[in-house]
Amino acid sequence: MADIFVSRRIFQEVIDMLKEKGHDVEVNDSSRILPQEELIEKTRGKEGLICLLNDTIDEKFLDACPDLKVVSNVAVGYDNIDVDAATDRGVIVTNTPGVLTDTTADLAFTLLMSAARRIPEADRYSREDKYEGWELMQPHVGVDVYGKTLGIVGMGRIGQAIAKRAHKGFDMNIIYTDIERRKGVEEEFGAKYVGFDEILKKSQFITIHVPLTPETEGMFGGEEFERMNDDAILVNAARGPIIDEDALAKAIKNDQLRGAAIDTFEDEPDVNSKLAEIEEFVVLTPHIGSASLETRLKMVKMAVENMIAGLKGKEPRNIINEGVL
Repeated sequence: MADIFVSRRIFQEVIDMLKEKGHDVEVNDSSRILPQEELIEKTRGKEGLICLLNDTIDEKFLDACPDLKVVSNVAVGYDNIDVDAATDRGVIVTNTPGVLTDTTADLAFTLLMSAARRIPEADRYSREDKYEGWELMQPHVGVDVYGKTLGIVGMGRIGQAIAKRAHKGFDMNIIYTDIERRKGVEEEFGAKYVGFDEILKKSQFITIHVPLTPETEGMFGGEEFERMNDDAILVNAARGPIIDEDALAKAIKNDQLRGAAIDTFEDEPDVNSKLAEIEEFVVLTPHIGSASLETRLKMVKMAVENMIAGLKGKEPRNIINEGVL
């Protein structure tokens, strides 16, 4: 059976799944991100790698690990992996789509509401024992969510889950943009397909649900913020580099938009210091979109199932580079 390296601490029960299949498993039993040279050293000579989205699997890595047969990424996105280079070297690449849709949508909508109603600010205020009684114009008066216009950028699985919550729970007016029109979504949630510019001009809330690609990197920058409503709140639970964070901080400080709720950062794990300075209508969380016990376990189980299938020479359920087989 094959030797496998797991780049980060995961659930013991899924490690046991691999061992029960006869595989030898080595785990980086910590939350520390391994520098690439150390990751190479740990993976060299092994046939399988279970990795996370902040592990860089590029040509250098693949050339240094010629025995590698399967790279199983515990994430939906796979912009951390050079898929073409892996395919050229006969390495199967897999991901974990589907299982985190609702959990990520829950988090994105939580961020939207937290920014709108200024929950983190109010929480700090209470913990610091500043509350002196109810007032009509309390320090943390926010804005309503129900009935407002929501612009969804990317109407894939997570975008549709957001549309469902917005339509059925908050009676929001939904407009969206995507690489293709989705008439079923329009019929079910009353959504309207519009261009990106109309999203910017008409939305009071915008949520981002597109993958990170050369086309979407920097999709939201200074020019886009100038076209947005000054009462808009921008939510990103997709990938950090989709937003120019310095430009976002500047736009909020200049009252070009009301605020933002950010779960993924441009230079993770670094949090943009200019955004961190802003307290009103700004919420920052450390990439916790899929962070529920149930979903994280499902993700890792799927990654392990992909690994087991790939090492058997079978097509994994969630293979990215089908042409490799």
